[in-house]
Amino acid sequence: MTPTWKIELIPVPVTDVDRAKAFYQRLGFSADHDHQVRDGLRFVQLTPPGSACSIMIGEGVTGKTPGTQEIQVVVADAHAARDQLLAAGIEAGEVEVHPWGHFVHFRDPDGNRWALQAVEYRPHG
Repeated sequence: MTPTWKIELIPVPVTDVDRAKAFYQRLGFSADHDHQVRDGLRFVQLTPPGSACSIMIGEGVTGKTPGTQEIQVVVADAHAARDQLLAAGIEAGEVEVHPWGHFVHFRDPDGNRWALQAVEYRPHG
């Protein structure tokens, strides 16, 4: 039997932690943790609505360069997701329609790229 693997946390490199935290909260992300562990180490965990996986931003939490992370998220409706982004004042691309799903793309203030994908059917759940 293969054990279950669940992705829990994805680091997202940012230049300004408070600006990034406010941005993701505008999207409806829940701020689960915000701890200044010590000088040079601040850990902020944010979870998208309905997700079992969170993102981590902060100071001293990743060696990645801000603007280099790419994340894809599954949503129920790409058009509704785009409307939500626009209502929150976030620039989003048009919905792209492909046989494998509908996509909408946006970037956070540091340029990290997000793709929201709506799929009608997933063969493995």
